[in-house]
Amino acid sequence: MASKEEIIAKAKASITDFDEDIAAEAANEALAAGIDPVEIIEHGYTAGMQYVGEQFEQGTLFLPHVLAAAEAMKAGIDVLTPEMERRKSKTAKLGTVVIGTIEGDIHSIGKDIVASMLNIAGFDVVDLGRDVPIKTFVEKAKELKPDIIASSALMTTTMVNQIQIEEQLKEAGIRDKIKTMVGGAPVTQDWADKIGADIYGESATDAVSKVKAALKH
Repeated sequence: MASKEEIIAKAKASITDFDEDIAAEAANEALAAGIDPVEIIEHGYTAGMQYVGEQFEQGTLFLPHVLAAAEAMKAGIDVLTPEMERRKSKTAKLGTVVIGTIEGDIHSIGKDIVASMLNIAGFDVVDLGRDVPIKTFVEKAKELKPDIIASSALMTTTMVNQIQIEEQLKEAGIRDKIKTMVGGAPVTQDWADKIGADIYGESATDAVSKVKAALKH
């Protein structure tokens, strides 16, 4: 039987090789070996996805590659989902997070990973998808009264829209009832501080730990 390190390496390779079958196979092996699904997602699939994302940024891989890698990751996570749901049902609900990629931005990989990790961690996640209008974030905030509104921006041109979320939540009179989180490649802690966001998530793992810390009552 393969070791934990070998299974995690296989999961990572399945993403960089865009191989859905191997991704699912690695997930099954992980479950059989009793590996925590979070670990294989984080160190296997997510690590592979981050590598693909970096290559895409550098222009050595293209959008079809990124989409193929995302499909492979989905194949792996689909296998792990029942086990994650089983574990999740045993943990107390930690809170509700509404998340989306901001208007004008069609990138969703980072946001998808953060949404998955928050879900695994025990949060109810409402994923609005990508290219989400500011007013949708605000409407969902009013309707669902979540603990956190999270927006991802992958371009400097769309990251300015994160200011609008802050402004429109204030106009709606609900900014003080909700925490906001921002993330995405060009986003920094300085930017979060500048616009008044409560949390900056540098990576999926960072986002989960900061959300947990922010909601400790």
